[in-house]
Amino acid sequence: MNARRPAATDARQARHAARELAVQGLYQWQLTGKPVSTLEAEFRSQVADEDLEDHENWHKVMEIADLALFHELLSNVVRERDALDASIAPLLDRRLDDLDPIELAILRLGAYELAKRPEVPYRVVINEGVELAKSFGATDGHKYVNGILDKLAARLRNAEVNARRR
Repeated sequence: MNARRPAATDARQARHAARELAVQGLYQWQLTGKPVSTLEAEFRSQVADEDLEDHENWHKVMEIADLALFHELLSNVVRERDALDASIAPLLDRRLDDLDPIELAILRLGAYELAKRPEVPYRVVINEGVELAKSFGATDGHKYVNGILDKLAARLRNAEVNARRR
């Protein structure tokens, strides 16, 4: 049984790294409006960029990331943006445009996974969102992300949430 644990851990790390890249890609997309294909190409080319400030860390993330998942998340969140925003907006205490861009990227990513990736447990989606907000967001942004994703999970995955709470 222990022989499987490293593979599961590696897969979990690969998915987390893909989500990290997706949040960064969504952030850049939100700020620049560049096409997803351009952003993906830029991400991949940065691995070879020796002048990159955090080259070693970037290379490690790119090396372990599930790049197919990164592509799926980035492409589909951008494609589904209007529907995702419509599911998030009623839960907010401010306008979508007033959100921190990192928090918005994380919320869109979480909303996509809750709505379109039922194989990912809702608690994993929320936990990933919180961890991403801790890594990239404002000081207490993770608390806000947690609250919004928790409310969204109750709406989109009511049966799963209720079964877990029993």
